[in-house]
Amino acid sequence: MRMKPLVVIGFLGSTLDGSKFAPSRWMKWRPTVGLTMHPDLRVDRLVLLHRSVHSPLAAYVAGDIAAVSPETRVEPHVLDFSDPWDFEEVYGRLLDFARAYPFDPETEDYLIHITTGTHVGQICLFLLTEARYLPGRLLQTQPKSGSAEAAGLYSIIDLDLSRYDSIASRFAVQAAEGSSFLKSGIETRNPAFNRMIDEIERVATRSRAPMLLMGPTGAGKSQLARRIYDLKRLKHQVKGPFVEVNCATLKGDGAMSALFGHRKGAFTGAVADRPGLLRSADGGMLFLDEIGELGLDEQAMILRAIEDKRFLPVGADREVTSDFLVIAGTNRDLAAAVTAGQFRDDLLARLNLWTFTLPGLATRREDIAPNLDYELDRFAAREGTRVTFNKEARLRFLAFATGADAAWPGNFRDLAASVTRMATLCPAGRIDLATVTAEIDRLTRLWHRGPADDGLAALLPPETLAALDPFDRVQLAHVIATCRTSRSLSDAGRTLFAASLAHRTSSNDADRLSKYLTRFGLSWKKVRGE
Repeated sequence: MRMKPLVVIGFLGSTLDGSKFAPSRWMKWRPTVGLTMHPDLRVDRLVLLHRSVHSPLAAYVAGDIAAVSPETRVEPHVLDFSDPWDFEEVYGRLLDFARAYPFDPETEDYLIHITTGTHVGQICLFLLTEARYLPGRLLQTQPKSGSAEAAGLYSIIDLDLSRYDSIASRFAVQAAEGSSFLKSGIETRNPAFNRMIDEIERVATRSRAPMLLMGPTGAGKSQLARRIYDLKRLKHQVKGPFVEVNCATLKGDGAMSALFGHRKGAFTGAVADRPGLLRSADGGMLFLDEIGELGLDEQAMILRAIEDKRFLPVGADREVTSDFLVIAGTNRDLAAAVTAGQFRDDLLARLNLWTFTLPGLATRREDIAPNLDYELDRFAAREGTRVTFNKEARLRFLAFATGADAAWPGNFRDLAASVTRMATLCPAGRIDLATVTAEIDRLTRLWHRGPADDGLAALLPPETLAALDPFDRVQLAHVIATCRTSRSLSDAGRTLFAASLAHRTSSNDADRLSKYLTRFGLSWKKVRGE
């Protein structure tokens, strides 16, 4: 089977490739010439990058290559830099070269020679290869120690690190450590959750794009956002602060000021400039919790700030800049909110590149045991007191917590509160069976409350209440609530019977309402407490 042609791309070494134009040059290692002298490395084409001032040397090197490797076609390519040590300029020129070059990886193999050129040029070639702008492997050459052999040595580096077992193992360990960090060290057992955390770890370490965390209240969105920030900070990807914003608390005129800041005198009470939360997050991370609660105007400005890193404070005539990473959290269905006109579709499109839905505790019952230990550790750190379960108490609580009767409507907040109560109330730092039994009773009452008090028990005798169908009870409760907020019997009647007024021969709503109340032994005065 015929091998694909091999193309090498690299800089001409104005120093290393230079030599006296004499036979002695063949006793010296010259990287560009030497790489074509290896019998096991057939170079079909050599793209030789050089500055125009070095064109004579490039022609001389090409002649020597033709002498030792006639099958190698040298293609000189002039790249002039005003400053070959200016990283930005060198990278930009090489990027332009890479984008314009007619690479064809299907029919050719490419090696990127990174031994010659300035250190800046070598680094830029490496970065462009790593980013796949140059679709090849790296080629390094070096002289043979203790020898005047002109060919020297070479090695090929494939940036697919999975090919290197020890490096791949090290990266796997680092990825596992990152995932564990995001889980606060909790040995979670739910397979779907663990897969999601692994994916979040990869995104968090490789991308600066916004992330959207969805899930019910108490599922851990805030804590996960903070851990993502901490992981990025450990990896030196952010330097600024973590700024958390509960969007549900931003209402009315104050929302714009809180988010985007204001100038002194912008409105009554603006006695000084205020930077705003977005400005405070510059260089760091902004966590927009409950973003679905923001108004449409704030959403529009948030979108501009995310995309352009610019926004206009209230009362200002000049925009300000703030460069921050964004994580948004919500327990709402934002797609449904878009359909209802309550959320901007362009903002959702910007946020949902990376969307992760955190499951509730009730669907992760196998993770209750490790989270139980985590909450006990948090209690110890917070209160300075170590509390543990005795064996019977722990088994009893876990049997309840993982059973079908445990609803966990508040998810991990419910679990944290439960552990805090037991750790606080237990005798002598040991949660016993009696403490667990009392907590189970408390949770059962909290989760299985009856309907909210409708006030009928204070107006009707027990036998009358017992005889009411649920439908009649709800209707009567609504009528009584309307009476209590109306100025008169007639006013209440008009409110309650407004829809049927056009279809009735009599418009005496007060009489109709009075007769309805009488059916239950009630009167206007009794309902009103007069």
